Amino acid sequence: MSEITESSRAPEPVGLYPHARRVGNLLFLSGVGPRQRGSKDIPGVELDQSGQIVSYDIETQCRSVFQNVRYIVEDAGSSWENIVDVTVFLTNMKDDFAIYNRVYAEYFADNRPCRTTVEISSLPTPIAIELKVIATLD
Repeated sequence: MSEITESSRAPEPVGLYPHARRVGNLLFLSGVGPRQRGSKDIPGVELDQSGQIVSYDIETQCRSVFQNVRYIVEDAGSSWENIVDVTVFLTNMKDDFAIYNRVYAEYFADNRPCRTTVEISSLPTPIAIELKVIATLD
């Protein structure tokens, strides 16, 4: 049996998927980006008239993504400390990895989940980072 979680604080999904799904004592989050709930604006991103990225601040996006992950795990009954696995998708590993890695170390200093970081060519919206997370539930 599984249970779906829709967070009232995380940004609305951009497709037909839940924020998270609980199966047993595991919580699987769908990909989480930096948008904020109720807005199409992306923290740290400047777009031109056609919606193409003009500039972006990876640190601002990282902090926003981590906040969104926190909202989802907490609204599902888990906690930041219960995160056990993180898959990170970056669109520019060469330029962004060092900043992302520094910010990640701030947020995960006490809880060190397994982590995989992958460079991809693009994401469904004009963002530079997305996280896929697994957490436990007590």
